[in-house]
Amino acid sequence: MEYIGVIGCGYWGPNLIRNFSIGRRSRVKACADLDPERLEHMRDLYPYLHATQDYQDILDDPEISAVAVATPARTHHALAMAALRADKHVFVEKPLALSSGECRELAMEAQLRRRVLMVGHTFVYTAAVNKIRELIASGELGEIHYINSTRVNLGVFQPDINVIWDLAPHDISIVNYVLNSRPERLAAHGKCSVRPGVEDVAFIDLEYPDGVIANIHVSWLDPCKIRRTTVVGSRKMLVYDDVSSLEKIRVYDKGVTVPPHYDSFGEFSLSYRFGDILTPRLDDSEPLKIECRHFIDCIVNGVRPRSDAEEGIAVVRALEATTESLRSDGRLLDIAYPVLET
Repeated sequence: MEYIGVIGCGYWGPNLIRNFSIGRRSRVKACADLDPERLEHMRDLYPYLHATQDYQDILDDPEISAVAVATPARTHHALAMAALRADKHVFVEKPLALSSGECRELAMEAQLRRRVLMVGHTFVYTAAVNKIRELIASGELGEIHYINSTRVNLGVFQPDINVIWDLAPHDISIVNYVLNSRPERLAAHGKCSVRPGVEDVAFIDLEYPDGVIANIHVSWLDPCKIRRTTVVGSRKMLVYDDVSSLEKIRVYDKGVTVPPHYDSFGEFSLSYRFGDILTPRLDDSEPLKIECRHFIDCIVNGVRPRSDAEEGIAVVRALEATTESLRSDGRLLDIAYPVLET
């Protein structure tokens, strides 16, 4: 049995407490938060929990083997580092930290102490995203031309980060995962519409190996909640709508074919294909439940996390490059990734 301590009981922390508490191999023993009202709420839900305002109580408990961090992004590095130095396995909500340098420090500390360090890229644990990865890897969609992702809604404005650091980690981690790759270059444009210096809408163009391009649109200022990703391949096309409750993925047998031979422009004619629409059956298990169980499996069986520190670094490095491009009037930038020593 792995005993877990959860630091942060605001928006996401209670979900982690619930999922770590229902697993066969884990129990949440303690939680920490600065807000007494949140702690009282946790005591009402889980009377057996030790609820404290001092996270050090969790780190000092020798029975607790792992810590989950669900606090504001600016605190991730300090709290995760403290937990690692207390010889705890660590799960950190996205982003892993606010710089790739800080991420690398955490990764090296985890490697040194042989502790599991995992970042909460929850969407890579969804059945829909894993189906997309499977379809791309199998070649069913053909050669991937481009991916377009939209993640917009009205609010919620975050106090310490802009919309890029809040929403784009989801989409970057999804695209990286389904392509099993990382962007080589990117350019970004955005605008601070409500608060000076804090972008609330942004458009990110990413270039991946083999000529694949991706566009990500994130916004806190859209009247409609949209969570949609389109994958366009040479054979088939796919739309992933995370807001849909019944048909999250639709695979369209649609495409366009260029004739192999023609002698004159008058003979040139594109061939359009309009075939069936397939809706794959997907497992409806809660992604966070799968993610939490995977973290425990990594601890118990030495499995490498699907969303490990290297993936966390890759996403944060892309976010850094996005910020730099924004501050440089959308300049196209090459992305260099930190190298982890072994």
